[in-house]
Amino acid sequence: MVQAEHFCNSVGILQQYSTPSKFPGFDRIGTPQPHQQQEDYAALFATLIIRCAKDIDTLIESLPSEESSQELQVASLSRLEQENLEAGEQLEEVVRQGEALLQRIQAALQDIAQSQLDMQNPIAPTASSLNPGINATQFQQEAFNSNSVSGNGSNSHASHTPEASAASISQ
Repeated sequence: MVQAEHFCNSVGILQQYSTPSKFPGFDRIGTPQPHQQQEDYAALFATLIIRCAKDIDTLIESLPSEESSQELQVASLSRLEQENLEAGEQLEEVVRQGEALLQRIQAALQDIAQSQLDMQNPIAPTASSLNPGINATQFQQEAFNSNSVSGNGSNSHASHTPEASAASISQ
């Protein structure tokens, strides 16, 4: 504390009695007179002292008071822990609701995709209406076989892979 006081005083003395340095290319016409500088320094130091006093008051107010006993601190911590647990439970519930909503959205998107596929090939029945035990690859193969026969009864582009059948269904 004493060192800070000496430092502040020495800087103040240097500022009060030192002459301004000359800088080449700097116009000194607008520089204030030494009398004006002393008044500016007094205002500056007053501002610094006020700011320092406010900082000290803020620090003092942030210290725990004598009224704040160990029991009050424990009660405050337990209240904060309870609020934290409640917030955690609310978060878990929101996550559960979000996951349920995500599943509903995914199911709706799957229904939309299936409807679009059904609309692209309205002649072929869906796999589920054909036979509930049939898998998608078997259904695509059957759809390909029924669609690949041209009007004259010959097979055009007769490739029997699931990829080829999916491509022919989309045509």
